[in-house]
Amino acid sequence: MNLKLDLNCDMGESFGTWKMGHDRAIMPYVSSANIACGFHAGDPATMRETVACAIAHGVAIGAHPGLPDLQGFGRRFMQITEQEAYDMAVVQIGALAGVAASQGAKLNHVKAHGMLYNMAVKNQALARGLARAVHDVDPSLVFFGLAGTIMIDEAKALGLRTASEVFGDRSYQSDGSLTPRNLPGAMITDVSLSIEQVLRMVKEKIFIAQDGTQVPVQADTLCLHGDQPDAVSFAQAIRNALKEANIEVGAL
Repeated sequence: MNLKLDLNCDMGESFGTWKMGHDRAIMPYVSSANIACGFHAGDPATMRETVACAIAHGVAIGAHPGLPDLQGFGRRFMQITEQEAYDMAVVQIGALAGVAASQGAKLNHVKAHGMLYNMAVKNQALARGLARAVHDVDPSLVFFGLAGTIMIDEAKALGLRTASEVFGDRSYQSDGSLTPRNLPGAMITDVSLSIEQVLRMVKEKIFIAQDGTQVPVQADTLCLHGDQPDAVSFAQAIRNALKEANIEVGAL
């Protein structure tokens, strides 16, 4: 059986004169772009430009809705209800869908951003709210969620196509969650260790948690963080490693 992996990257997170990430440089190495929709980052011009760049490189376009928190970049905890999660996701998905349509393109997927994503990993109501929003806007969209969590369960319960997401530059806990960024070892900065983790997840369908536990995992899409200083070389190295391992890269 041929192995395949989608490579996704969070993009379009600049705002006004403030620039974030290496979108144009990293776009050739990914297959899916998660584009910020203005709540945590991004603005109309950035959305338009990022969609155009994705189209030019044949990269699948996805909405990347986040919390309404520009100052905190959507990474600060916010107490919200299921209905509020639904409403903010609907608005953001709709906004990017409009930008894509203006350029003759359509959305392929939706992936929540930052703290909204992290909260939905463990909060069933928020996971359900996000899944309902995707379903009600366009049930053909692929729902991206952390592998092995209720995000995937809630989306599947609504009949959505799902993509179980894994990370090559983050360490994991034995319960399948990502190690919080404020703890030691949360980020994997050695590209060889990252490649080792990615290949293990795709080929063996497991990851090794920080405590040494082997945890089963379904790897459909791999997140590449485009805001790291070495993001482009990181993406190049992982793309080359996948090719050498005969793992096809392509959007879902």
